[in-house]
This record gives sequence, structure tokens and C-alpha cells, in this order.
Amino acid sequence: MISSSSNLAERFKTFEREAFRLEILDDYNIPSSAANLRAFLAGEPQPMDYNAGWVETVSAAKQAGKRMYRVHIVSRPLTDYLRYELGWGYVKNMTGGEEFFILDTTDKPNPLEGVPDFWLFDETAPVVMNYDETGTFLGPDFLPAERAAEFVRARDTALAHAEPFPEWWAKYDG
Repeated sequence: MISSSSNLAERFKTFEREAFRLEILDDYNIPSSAANLRAFLAGEPQPMDYNAGWVETVSAAKQAGKRMYRVHIVSRPLTDYLRYELGWGYVKNMTGGEEFFILDTTDKPNPLEGVPDFWLFDETAPVVMNYDETGTFLGPDFLPAERAAEFVRARDTALAHAEPFPEWWAKYDG
């Protein structure tokens, strides 16, 4: 059952310790990002207020002693969207304290094949992020706490095979 995304926004205000995200797509079709993606691809400078709302959310969580981090599964060469997301999004979001890791499957099998895109809050509240074949967000699916263990395992597997984004980015820089 897909619940409203407004409930997802509430999770970012109410989690107590950590929020983890596994990202699996090469392209996220986000209409509100289209102009920024075009600007990035045209070599224009990043707007000063880019991702300001999210950076505030992350910064407030960090100041409250909470951790926000994610792993993105990628394969090189990166899509234009991934170069934009990593080059503008990740770099900017790190200024608020969000941590990023890359699981690069270019030369190795994906250890999480078949695992969906998800958020995991406080190791007890998994939220599957549903997308269609074009990368358009369809909505979150809030799963019961009884399902949390499988997402904790996926998170741990992702982290075991990933490397910190700054180190990976320094090697491959889009």
C-alpha cells in the first residue's frame, strides 16, 4: 500500500537516530530538477540556494546528533543525471552533514540485485521508494517494523561494498 509522500516528509522530522537511503537508479525523473539539470549540463554555475531546504533538514538533524547517510549503486560511465546528482547534489548536501557512499558495480556484480530503492529510519521503519520505468517517483510504501531486518541487512551489505563518496569522486569525477 502506497501512503502519501507527506508522511515521508514527517519521518525526516521525527526520526531519532539515523536515516539511511539506498539509491539504485541511474536516472531519477524529478520535474522540479529539470531546469537545474539543464543548467548543470550547460556548464552553468550552481545556484547559491540549490537544495537549501534539504541542506537545512540535514543540518538540523546533524545538530541534534542524528545521522543521515546513503549509498548509491552506480556503474560507470555515469549517466548525465548521475553526474548532476553527484556533482551538484551530493557535494552540496555534504555541507549540511549528509554522508554519501558509492557502491560501484562497474567491474563486479551487484551484491544487492533486486533490492528496491528505500529509506530506513532508526533501523525500524523501512520505506520503499517506488519509481516507474522512467524514474518518476510514484510514492513511498511504508512497511511494518517486522520487515526492518531485511533492510538493515541490505544497508549493511551496501556499506560493506561501498566507499566514501569523496574518495570515489576524487578518482572518477563524473
